[in-house]
Amino acid sequence: MKILIRRSFLTLATLVLGVSPISCQTREPIQNPEAVGKIKWGRDYDTALAQAKTTGKPIFLLFQEVPGCAGCRQFGRDVLSDPEVVKSVEENFVPLLIPNNQPGKDAEILKRFKEPAWNYQVVRFLDAQGHDLIPRQDRVWETDALKARIALVLKNRVSTTKRVAIAQYCFWEGEMKIGGMEGVTCTEAGYIDGKEVTLVDYDPAKLPLARLTEQAKAAGVGSQVFSDISDYQKAPASDQKRQLQGTNYAGLKLTPEQATKVNAFVRVSPERAAAVVKK
Repeated sequence: MKILIRRSFLTLATLVLGVSPISCQTREPIQNPEAVGKIKWGRDYDTALAQAKTTGKPIFLLFQEVPGCAGCRQFGRDVLSDPEVVKSVEENFVPLLIPNNQPGKDAEILKRFKEPAWNYQVVRFLDAQGHDLIPRQDRVWETDALKARIALVLKNRVSTTKRVAIAQYCFWEGEMKIGGMEGVTCTEAGYIDGKEVTLVDYDPAKLPLARLTEQAKAAGVGSQVFSDISDYQKAPASDQKRQLQGTNYAGLKLTPEQATKVNAFVRVSPERAAAVVKK
């Protein structure tokens, strides 16, 4: 009877979760559910972020109904099983699967990204901080359309940008003033050793570190520079891009670079902020 109950439980788990159980003895994963194709998926968001930071690869995040409706299963069979898509995702990204119809941690991630439950598949491309690299888009259901978005992300990632953290008395000011500098591509508010800092991605070919440091100090937002950012802690969402909050731009789907520049200009030069969005 116990054996029958155990087998029934495992069968139920397979049907409900859309994934087959893993043998406690071999620990070998069973074949993917049809709706998620042939990609080797990770299933933990925090682990994916850590891998992205370590490898420098962006995250390929699939929100998908699992086991899935007929359209979801077709997407898995046709698009996520395409050999070129599988190869590109596994070589260039950290693959992460979050079912949109499951409770627990999956539901928490769904809520964090404001994704609807029981929705059709949505693929989002994230950096190591969990930011969208390109704006979210619905109804990307064809192989060529997904390949085009993959190519766009990879093209944007081909850069020589470097990262540094700069301390100041107020990271709201830091993001605004540093974000507007030519050569700065992205900013984020955070903390290191209890100090408010602006995390800065910059292109050293356009803005060498020495000049970035000088400009930050001249603007009053460069009291200390951290090249080692291992103890960095991201500030709450309410402290991110503070100048942008409450404006007409707040609800737009902006890339991280657009958000950085709009945040820098929207209060002091509305024309420049508008020009950034039109690009």
